[in-house]
Amino acid sequence: MILNFFDLSMQFTTKGITKETLISLYISLLKPRLIEEKMLLLLRQGKISKWFSGIGQEAISVGVTLALQNDEYILPMHRNLGVFTSRNIPLYRLFSQWQGKMNGFTKGRDRSFHFGTQEYNIIGMISHLGPQLGVANGIALANLLKKNNKLTAVFTGDGGTSEGDFHEALNVASVWKLPVLFCIENNGYGLSTPSNQQFACDFMIDKAKGYGMESLQIDGNNIVEVYTKISELDKSVRENPRPVLVEFLTFRMRGHEEASGTKYVPKELLKSWAQKDPVQNYYNYLLNNKLITIEEDINFRAEINKEINDNLAIAFAEEPIIASLENELQDVYNPQRFKEIAVSGKTSNIRFVDAISKGLFQSMQKYDDLIIMGQDIADYGGVFKVTEGFLETFGAERVRNTPICESSIIEAAYGLSINGYKSVVELQFSDFITSGFNPVINLLAKSFYRWQQPADVVLRMPCGAGVGAGPFHSQTNEAWFTKTPGLKVVYPAFPYDAKGLLASAIADENPVLFFEHKALYRSLYQDVPDDYYTIPLGKAALLNKGKSVSIITYGAGVHWALEVLKETSIDGDLIDLRSLQPLDTEAIFASVKKTGKVIILQEDTLFGGIASDISALITENCFEYLDAPIKRVASIDTPVPFVKALENQFLPKERFKVALQELLDY
Repeated sequence: MILNFFDLSMQFTTKGITKETLISLYISLLKPRLIEEKMLLLLRQGKISKWFSGIGQEAISVGVTLALQNDEYILPMHRNLGVFTSRNIPLYRLFSQWQGKMNGFTKGRDRSFHFGTQEYNIIGMISHLGPQLGVANGIALANLLKKNNKLTAVFTGDGGTSEGDFHEALNVASVWKLPVLFCIENNGYGLSTPSNQQFACDFMIDKAKGYGMESLQIDGNNIVEVYTKISELDKSVRENPRPVLVEFLTFRMRGHEEASGTKYVPKELLKSWAQKDPVQNYYNYLLNNKLITIEEDINFRAEINKEINDNLAIAFAEEPIIASLENELQDVYNPQRFKEIAVSGKTSNIRFVDAISKGLFQSMQKYDDLIIMGQDIADYGGVFKVTEGFLETFGAERVRNTPICESSIIEAAYGLSINGYKSVVELQFSDFITSGFNPVINLLAKSFYRWQQPADVVLRMPCGAGVGAGPFHSQTNEAWFTKTPGLKVVYPAFPYDAKGLLASAIADENPVLFFEHKALYRSLYQDVPDDYYTIPLGKAALLNKGKSVSIITYGAGVHWALEVLKETSIDGDLIDLRSLQPLDTEAIFASVKKTGKVIILQEDTLFGGIASDISALITENCFEYLDAPIKRVASIDTPVPFVKALENQFLPKERFKVALQELLDY
């Protein structure tokens, strides 16, 4: 093991540190240790469900937190109890969180340290540990934009450095010179996998070299060394913004979690590291140098234990959460009060792509705190030229080219939201969202539900087939996201709608995936108001009125249906959904009850698409009104092909005509 490498003796360099500070460090170090000892007892008694012990690593959390200013964000992990205690969070709130009670931070919806609190500038991680590194970048970027000389500190473990998010986050931070301390707790194991099976380099600081990043190695069990060196770094980075990788050499004395045990750890290693216990060594130093007495230590422990027991009594006395369906559902989305800005003034006949560009431009004018990010969006103007000219108007701080790292940029967008900014992220193609799937599903979608933090992010998603772009640039993958509570999904079919809906999506403080069909970009013109306006999300448009059939569709499907209606004398309703989440079920049901026949058209492949859910909703709510089976028409269940003949066969345009006539003839 690489961790048995330095002298087990511990030297405390305390020159220039007052006695009061030295004693305060000890009390702050002792507190999480005593809490942990109590929690391990409660775990055995079945009074808490799970525990990730940080015994042996307390000096890192405590030292870093006390070195930072209280209004600087810290993003800890599940072994960083000392971050929370050093920020003086009332203990009963922590205890309530661990028991799943309302005085916690997540209303019983998440456990352990999976929460954030703006009150204490702490942003907890999700179980996918890598994304918090990118979130820290977003928070730090906001600090840079505010010019407030603030640092952001984020924690990960040696195992976490194997994740792709680690590489992406360090790369972005280096390129953008973000004021972030990447704190790596090198405790020798990722769960039970030793470090030599995680990476081939000797130390974590070696990883900084490839990013041109400054690095520092610290004895993570020495509270004085952690506190003094991080204090120096904090001051330095605030004066000269830049990322720094800090490796803390340490060891966890218990298992990954209590249930896992420590059988996989060599006994000799445990024995040697026990000699470097951060609490005991620092206590010995203070005692030997007559900075505290045994009696004072007894009193410190008694006071902390009393605080623990008093706060436990509060938490235990708190009533269990009573499930409320209304409360659960209302917290999935951040409630929004739609502000309608009506159409006024002159119009211009413009393309779909121009409507997107103008809508985004006017939103940038309206919101000074709106940042747009994406690959090649600055000088180049994006692959579809949506942001052409934006750089000259809004500057490089607000129009930001990004490295090719979708995951980290979406994480950064979330971090911007945490620190008070709006953001729009352009995906070059919706297909590339797969590289950033985790933060969309597990950060953006769940943020408000978990701890009432808005995720004020719009992801622009150029999509769609019909342009010969093949299987990696042509998908319509909206169904991946309509399934996920907490996300809104918008899919306009006309320039007018595109501009107004984009404005509304940006105004909305929920995460919105905004799909833009590439085939419509330069082929479709419409008269569009020049001024800024909004269209409510979740409201469908009735484009044609009839009595014989309800045609329900969106995106390119709208135009295929219009062609058929134009070519025939079919008397039917044509509903352009425009928003897929929220879905305008009222408009759907009203049409079905009138016509009695339904056909649902989507460009997405058939199985698992939104047409299936719409069909189920109609069956459940309007069955008695149906005069025929519901028809679903979609692309065939293959990847999107390249060659024109194969692509035409893949798409449902021609099959729609046949299916529609069969339905009418039923």
